[in-house]
Amino acid sequence: MFAASVMVFSQPAHALELPPQKDRLFAYPALLSASGDGSYRVVDYREMRDINGRDDIPERRVNGGYISTGVRRVQEDLALRTSAGTVRHVAVGTRERASAIVLYLHGQGGNRRQGVDDFTFGGNFNRIKNLMANAGGLYLSPDFSDFSAQGAREIAALIDHYATRSPGAPVFVACGSMGGALCWMLASDPATAKRLGGLLLLGSMWDEGFLEAPAFAGRVPVFFGHGSRDPVFAVEKQEAFFQRIRRAAPNYPARFVRFETGTHGTPIRMTDWRETLNWMLSLR
Repeated sequence: MFAASVMVFSQPAHALELPPQKDRLFAYPALLSASGDGSYRVVDYREMRDINGRDDIPERRVNGGYISTGVRRVQEDLALRTSAGTVRHVAVGTRERASAIVLYLHGQGGNRRQGVDDFTFGGNFNRIKNLMANAGGLYLSPDFSDFSAQGAREIAALIDHYATRSPGAPVFVACGSMGGALCWMLASDPATAKRLGGLLLLGSMWDEGFLEAPAFAGRVPVFFGHGSRDPVFAVEKQEAFFQRIRRAAPNYPARFVRFETGTHGTPIRMTDWRETLNWMLSLR
């Protein structure tokens, strides 16, 4: 059952911690290896267990125990007129004075509905909806025109609209696949970068320009989730970029989770939203 939590909402932003939401079900499977500081981890992923054993209809409908659909009561499909054009988006949770804001930017062929689908990707979108709503936060899943400058302008305008109504709320942007192009452009926009609480790259791309971006200078935390058998973006290149960040700025707040045998969509299904966002929140 969905239940709003004013206790977490009333705390200052630096004290925010997302409350539990089916943590046992969404915890990472066995850890195969990890770096000494835990910033790089290899997680055991098995399709038969993590898709077939989790979904009633593989990749289409998760087992009901993984989801809590009462959160739909605070979900609305909206259209916002901005200086960059009208931005259609789904909003879940508190649209003013939110404790934190999370956006999910879909990849090629996706749309705003992907990020609020309760049943696909193992129920992981339903979990982030509940996590944010129960913490007095806001979750947004928008449409956008493209993966270049116009799309970035639209998302920046969406962020500006909601961040203005929730002063001090950190903004976390999660980008799936090609959506990563927008993540990196937002990181390079000074006005948006100062609002960022973190970036999550889920089966996505790299951008060397990030090392010159305002978000990098501001030490905005970055999370990478990647399948070892991703046929679209090679895991070795994303791992090399993660290491490049760590070399360029010692102790930079970056983490990498490699899902061993996972493919392109695996990080969207398997990333532990609560662990990742609470880590980013703890750095504020």
